[in-house]
Amino acid sequence: MELEVKGRNVELSPSLKDYAEKRLSKLDRHLNGSTRVELELIGERNPSIGANQVAEGTVWTGGAVLRAREAAHDTKAAIDLLVDKLDRQAQKLHDKRRRGPARHRKHQGDDAMATEPEMPADDTPIVKTKQFAVKPMTPDEAVLQLELIGHDFFVFQNAETDGVNVLYRRRDGGYGLIEPQLA
Repeated sequence: MELEVKGRNVELSPSLKDYAEKRLSKLDRHLNGSTRVELELIGERNPSIGANQVAEGTVWTGGAVLRAREAAHDTKAAIDLLVDKLDRQAQKLHDKRRRGPARHRKHQGDDAMATEPEMPADDTPIVKTKQFAVKPMTPDEAVLQLELIGHDFFVFQNAETDGVNVLYRRRDGGYGLIEPQLA
């Protein structure tokens, strides 16, 4: 496992790095092959926050990406909580890979997405821009990624159509797939 530890407002001592590496090595039992792990330790400076030590982890497994964020009163406790969360995600990924692809698709062909109301013209600025590499995958693989990262939507390149699609979680528990058509 390739591990990169970063710190923001936290002193990264060699013993802290060793502790993080020892704890994160627990993930190897569920993830076969080479994985890259990025751990960022953050010290929140707001005195009103009790759990001011934050650990954020990203694991690249050669396909799926696992992400988690945990906060605690000290750095080692935050690392422990983070590793436990990533371990559960890795176990879930391992189990799904063993079971194979889904045998049937639920909610296939759901009604078309409703149009959203127009936004008020108050010139709301864009506060964050995020760029990421998209990897061709099937919608089933995108569902797995969406479940692993715990978000409500996932942008991916559909391997079947070569188009950029958005997969989203519906309120009824199913999934919706947005396939843009160029006019």
